[in-house]
Amino acid sequence: MAEFDFEQTVQVNGTPDEVWSLITDVPRLVGWISVLHDATTVEELAHYRAVMQDKVGMFKLKADLDIRVTEKTEGQRIVVHAEGEDRQVGSRIVIDATVTMSPGESATGVTVAGRYGISGSAATLGSSTIRRKGDKIVQEFFTNLGKDAA
Repeated sequence: MAEFDFEQTVQVNGTPDEVWSLITDVPRLVGWISVLHDATTVEELAHYRAVMQDKVGMFKLKADLDIRVTEKTEGQRIVVHAEGEDRQVGSRIVIDATVTMSPGESATGVTVAGRYGISGSAATLGSSTIRRKGDKIVQEFFTNLGKDAA
């Protein structure tokens, strides 16, 4: 499995509670990330499903993701584990991420950190291609969070 770590922090307008309400609004959050579609709530703030669909090199990935909140402290921190498989392409995706909020003087610091991995056919494309896709997704999250918090 090709695995990659990520971590990024930005300052976002709003209190931690206001930012919390944005990042836990799953339909909104799914709209921020271009590769995620069709989110459904199984259990509020605990279990979700979504489809991750993207072209990675010559492969068209479409994986049904099972997303579970494994830890949460309201207004401060949320930890998620997501995994899914594209059986047609023969690739598996695993994502572990932690979002932490810390109050500042005029904004809230939001840190997203974690690890994602991909195995199977799509992993043969090389680490730079997969890394670019992952970096793009993290950047989309922060760009759209900033817009919605403004």
